[in-house]
Amino acid sequence: MTVFKGYMKVIRQSRWLILMYVAIFFACTLLMQSAAGKTEKSFQAESLKIGIADEDGGTFALALRTYLDNFHEVIPLENDISVMQEKLFYRDVEYIVRIPENFYQKCIQGGERLPVTTVPDTYSGIYVDQQINSFLNNARTCQAAGFTEKEMADALVKDIPVKVELDTSMGSGETSRYIYYFRYVPYLALALLGFVIGNVLLVFRKKGLKNRMLAAPVSSRRQALEGILCMIVAGTALFVLIILVALIWYGKELCANGNWGYLVMNTAALFFVAVSIAYFSGSLVTNKDALTGTMNIISLGMCFLCGVFVPLDYISTGVKNVSQFLPVYWYETANEILGEFTVLTGSTKIQIYQAVGIQLVFGVVFVCLTLVVEKYRSTGK
Repeated sequence: MTVFKGYMKVIRQSRWLILMYVAIFFACTLLMQSAAGKTEKSFQAESLKIGIADEDGGTFALALRTYLDNFHEVIPLENDISVMQEKLFYRDVEYIVRIPENFYQKCIQGGERLPVTTVPDTYSGIYVDQQINSFLNNARTCQAAGFTEKEMADALVKDIPVKVELDTSMGSGETSRYIYYFRYVPYLALALLGFVIGNVLLVFRKKGLKNRMLAAPVSSRRQALEGILCMIVAGTALFVLIILVALIWYGKELCANGNWGYLVMNTAALFFVAVSIAYFSGSLVTNKDALTGTMNIISLGMCFLCGVFVPLDYISTGVKNVSQFLPVYWYETANEILGEFTVLTGSTKIQIYQAVGIQLVFGVVFVCLTLVVEKYRSTGK
């Protein structure tokens, strides 16, 4: 295992680079989780001061007043135009409703509009208009169904509690915290493995060292296998670190999700792709400057195009069409599905397996390309 030990020695020399990329990864994860936690998730209906001048005084007029009082502060007003204008001018009220005499006959049976006054071009006025129109339309529906005036009034003001429950058996309705963690794994895998593996390959391709290895009693095939074994060990070590930190960091939240096994499978496929891309890229470059430029383009390019730094929902259709030819796109697609659904149906499982399978195909393609490059290099010399 002399060659294997030599590869591992070169990797240990890159320990500070490894620590730097791991620190960047965790910093990005913490930053995005913190930003996501500050997102506003609820709203509150606005309560306005509404003045009502009641000229009817009947049962249905009282029903309208009670209905509006459920949402707003209702202020009784005199049926005096000057008084109402003054109240509106000084913003003692923001909306005025004039309930005419014979309100039921005129506005419900006759279909006349209810006289209202509001501050022009305000959202609050439109907001109350919609509520009043809803009340009147419901009243006309009840009237057409044969309800009496008393029955209609009782039905329209009756406080019926409505309980809304979110069905989380299929979708959770919000993004889990650990999804942000796994979203940034491609950057760590591509950048770190690319630099580390590429650096190892550059060291062992130096002319003097390569000639000594060719003269060694260890066969070229054995040397290649030990080199591949070292790359697998390096990728597996980083993969295990990522999974262990996720289990420690998110604990019960991650383990309680029935899909965490699919998350592990998806991440394993990504690391296979990252190792194969790193080996292929390292086989092409001839110096560290070329390696740095190549790996920056590959890692940052895929991360920006495929939904790592920018979620897929915010990426245009044209960019997505291009991103589908990159393996990280399929990793992020599976990651978002696993973050959205707590229980996978048959169709969603097929989507996950499809995404993982496409990643594996990409990995195999890069392995084959690497073999072609190495074969061409060996025959060319």
